[in-house]
Amino acid sequence: MPKISSSDTLWDVAAAEVRSKENRTDEEDAEQDAHSLTQRTVFFMGSKAGGKTTILLRFLDRDEAAKPTLALEYTFGRRARGHSTPKDIAHLWELGGGISLSDLIQIPITADNVSSLSIVLVLDLSKPNALWETMEKLLGSARSQVEKVCAVLQKTGESRSSKQRVPRVLHKDYPDRELISPFPVPLLIIGSKFDIFQDFDSEKRKVICKTLRFLAHFYGASLIFTNSKSEATMSKSRSFVNQLAFGTERPKSISTDPSKPLAIPAGSDSLSQIGPPVSSEVDIGTLHAKNPLDLWKKVFEKVFPPENTKERKERKDPAKDPQYNEPLIDSIRAQKDQELEQYKREQAKSWKSLALDP
Repeated sequence: MPKISSSDTLWDVAAAEVRSKENRTDEEDAEQDAHSLTQRTVFFMGSKAGGKTTILLRFLDRDEAAKPTLALEYTFGRRARGHSTPKDIAHLWELGGGISLSDLIQIPITADNVSSLSIVLVLDLSKPNALWETMEKLLGSARSQVEKVCAVLQKTGESRSSKQRVPRVLHKDYPDRELISPFPVPLLIIGSKFDIFQDFDSEKRKVICKTLRFLAHFYGASLIFTNSKSEATMSKSRSFVNQLAFGTERPKSISTDPSKPLAIPAGSDSLSQIGPPVSSEVDIGTLHAKNPLDLWKKVFEKVFPPENTKERKERKDPAKDPQYNEPLIDSIRAQKDQELEQYKREQAKSWKSLALDP
């Protein structure tokens, strides 16, 4: 804090404070941050009805039934570092609707929070045919928004004040550092509904596990499988989310056995441990891929063909989504829609009946 004399005006004090902050070293910034209130943002997104809300409620230690998320919802959590210290705050956003509402991703990812942002991607293991598309669409939209925000910050010269480097840079000893494409902010991938997944054919389980291990490693993410009925897996997922939300120590236990829930902290896996995308149903030699990520995608979608988009009829308008049915409101809306159509027809007739001069 700059020294203040009795003759200094308010503007003198403000100017001195700005100069002091500009001249501080990174070490002094870190020391200052250690004694100040910390705020982080964690953004949950993923498969529709995939268990995001359940994981979020368990993290907040709220004993209440999960309800369908309406588009985009916000809540927060607080945690004290010790006695007589201010509580750190975690801003928690959740995107509902799977990929249908991905346009809303721009709302929680802003210039104000990108330097303290983490993302949790929840993928429903019981619906592998929709898994790759969900991952690709949501992470693609999130990456695009993060890069857009970072470009604005660099243009305005505000990136220096960020506590976390964005896009993040992996340390020099990170496995396969030169061969992967880390996500620009910390990422946690959670495979939900392991209780259903564990009844799959063993070969298909291996394909899903290896693919998710590759994706997590490729994006520099942590990976964990959960089952809402298992306290052990939910407690472990809570520890991973705690690390993102409050900077607690990251869990160190590792499990790569496809017959058990996976738990792999970022940087604990490697391409050599994961191995190639082998499947008894696919001859890799017949596939033409542009890069490793594309190869894994082609193998995965040979085993689990993506859902037919025409049959799925993705709904961009939440008002037409049966998940949000409101009988009374819907009946009034239908009546008004009919009245609007009737009005349009009457107007069309009136225009046609006009006699226009040549």
